[in-house]
Amino acid sequence: MSHLSERPEKPVVGVSMPHESAYQHVTGTALYTDDLVQRTKDVLHAYPVQVMKARGRITALRTEPALAVPGVVRVLTGADVPGVNDAGMKHDEPLFPDEVMFHGHAVAWVLGETLEAARIGAAAVEVDLEELPSLVTVREAMEAGSYHGARPLMVHGDAEAGFAESAHVFSGEFEFAGQEHFYLETHAALALVDENEQVFIQSSTQHPSETQEIVSHVLGVPSHEITVQCLRMGGGFGGKEMQPHGFAAVAALGAKLTGRPVRFRLNRTQDLTMSGKRHGFHASWKIGFDADGRIQALDATLTADGGWSLDLSEPVLARALCHIDNTYWIPNARVAGRIAKTNTVSNTAFRGFGGPQGMLVIEDILGRVAPQLGLDPMELRERNFYQPGQGQTTPYGQPVTQADRISAVWRQVQENGAIADRKREIAAFNAAHPHTKRAVAITGIKFGISFNLTAFNQGGALVLIYKDGSVLINHGGTEMGQGLHTKMMQVAATTLGIPLHKVRLAPTRTDKVPNTSATAASSGADLNGGAIKNACEQLRERLLQVAGSQLGSNASDVRIVEGVARALGSDKELAWDDLVRTAYFQRVQLSASGYYRTEGLHWDAKSFRGSPFKYFANGAAATEVEVDGFTGAYRIRRVDIVHDVGDSLSPMIDIGQVEGGFVQGAGWLTLEDLRWDTGDGPNRGRLLTQAASTYKLPSFSEMPEEFNVTLMENATEEGAVYGSKAVGEPPLMLAFSVREALRQAAAEFGPSGVSVDLASPATPEAVFWAIEAARQADGAEVSPNGHALNGSAANGHAVNGKVGTGAQALSGA
Repeated sequence: MSHLSERPEKPVVGVSMPHESAYQHVTGTALYTDDLVQRTKDVLHAYPVQVMKARGRITALRTEPALAVPGVVRVLTGADVPGVNDAGMKHDEPLFPDEVMFHGHAVAWVLGETLEAARIGAAAVEVDLEELPSLVTVREAMEAGSYHGARPLMVHGDAEAGFAESAHVFSGEFEFAGQEHFYLETHAALALVDENEQVFIQSSTQHPSETQEIVSHVLGVPSHEITVQCLRMGGGFGGKEMQPHGFAAVAALGAKLTGRPVRFRLNRTQDLTMSGKRHGFHASWKIGFDADGRIQALDATLTADGGWSLDLSEPVLARALCHIDNTYWIPNARVAGRIAKTNTVSNTAFRGFGGPQGMLVIEDILGRVAPQLGLDPMELRERNFYQPGQGQTTPYGQPVTQADRISAVWRQVQENGAIADRKREIAAFNAAHPHTKRAVAITGIKFGISFNLTAFNQGGALVLIYKDGSVLINHGGTEMGQGLHTKMMQVAATTLGIPLHKVRLAPTRTDKVPNTSATAASSGADLNGGAIKNACEQLRERLLQVAGSQLGSNASDVRIVEGVARALGSDKELAWDDLVRTAYFQRVQLSASGYYRTEGLHWDAKSFRGSPFKYFANGAAATEVEVDGFTGAYRIRRVDIVHDVGDSLSPMIDIGQVEGGFVQGAGWLTLEDLRWDTGDGPNRGRLLTQAASTYKLPSFSEMPEEFNVTLMENATEEGAVYGSKAVGEPPLMLAFSVREALRQAAAEFGPSGVSVDLASPATPEAVFWAIEAARQADGAEVSPNGHALNGSAANGHAVNGKVGTGAQALSGA
């Protein structure tokens, strides 16, 4: 076993314990960025001047009316920026734009003594606009040829030869929606300037170092004049990886110009209308199978809806391409990607970071074509799994080294869920209930862990031991509720060999650990855990030398366990506090800076080849649903999950992540329906789903009636911190099983072998139209929504000569 993976005697890692801030969360004493305003004197409040048009050139901006409003202190415009007027890493996101690029784009910011004064002042600012043509949907952008950023191409084998050798070839289209992060805490920042003109920013950010970098660019000062701290976030999900930077820059600029603290916080409507979402995608595809239903070739084009600027769209698209294979061996593939430029908010990172979109494409394909091939969807999926010992690689060339785990979690979830017996029970139920149908579906995942950009795969930490034996740790990761800090405390306690109560964790700050990577890509525990372990090992080695001299033994024969140092073969012992005190008087350094870099990674973005991931996280989920044939309404009766987290660092935290990720994924795939005004009226481009009243989120009523989560056993991951695996993003994709179960239940209303086209999100309305199409699969009628159901295509979406109800087409040959 590798040194990084090996666990010592009586480790604190692997022990189930609550979140380190759980008590504060449930009692309301946990502080978030905006709570700090009440502890700060003379705060000014920032409010955006939003332009409610999808696109237009600003011809005049008059701020004088705002300055006449009582309580308004200043209006920030582009003329006030001393450095670079840009908030993006691609330099395509002007902080104060000359051109409005989406409905609700902020063009100036008003600072007021109160939030109400700032709001009234913002409403008084006069903006003259020359309206310009806008593109609101990804299809409009595709038709106009509106794209930006890289156009990657992933080629593996010979796709044309694969199609020539295929017994069955299908082709089609699939368009699916994005998703709103809807974190409980909206974007927030609080900026202060000290007597030396140093700027200190409290920010709700997943990437403090990049927030620091952007603010330094905007202010035109070096990074050492900017300190960013993230106390904690009330949710992030990727939405606070890139987008907080500009908001923090507004607060910092205001503080610099006025000399007073500036508070920035978006209300919910502003956050929904100004911040980016998960990327929606359009996919066109062609797939070939042999006579036994094994994939021979895939040719696909994925188009991501990037919104008005690039943000993180390029790496999101790259990860989508890297995950289009999911758990399936595709010997011949050609997959192209492109980013549509639309006049909507700039879409950004969201849990899974493009991986879910790529995987959804192949899962949708298999769910659609299984009936055409005469195969049970479970059987079709299993036949195409990566196989161990075959030397198989992904379409981008990375060996799949744990293919056995793909099948292992699949088999275990079938056993745990008694799937064979339940399928027989479901068949009997469906035969007896013409208006209500049930179905159970299983889907698996294989999700790559690491940043695609190799340079980001590094982490740092600072560990301090005080004379009384207490330990303070700092690391570069941020806490957004996922339990990273809890795990890091467990790693530190395990490495030092002390009880957990001896360890405290300080908030993430750029002046403690510099040049950190975002807490993203599910890599937080791997990178920061490796760095903390490294720092603690340095300290432990120093202390072992001291302990050896005190115990009359070689340092190599001393073990520190549960806060006591003992020499092998001796009854002598030395308490941790005494050991630390002795080390201090011997002038032994009691602080260490730790560092970790992920080894074995390489990636060529131009050729789209390499091994960008340290390992793959695997899992499988079985979901049973019941669908009402009259309304399309459904309920999730039971979910069984088996997930591979390696040797868990903190099982209670990991199970919570699996449960939460699954429910968030089910929300994306079945409930959360982003809608924009696509008409030609005055509100074109306006987000219509601006609140929880119109944007439906998963709640207790959508939770499975029975929810069983099992962590895979004996799953040590070599070369990862204490044998663990990442858990943040992968569970979201287990929710594919919900959508596939809904597809199969809808098919039960039609003749045997019917292929069902299901829109995404699969809302009750979408399920109802899928049921209608299944019922009419043998007829030539037209359904009430005007879709032709046989013979000719409605809206151009042909499905094997019949018509689907979603934005999808399928034809077979």
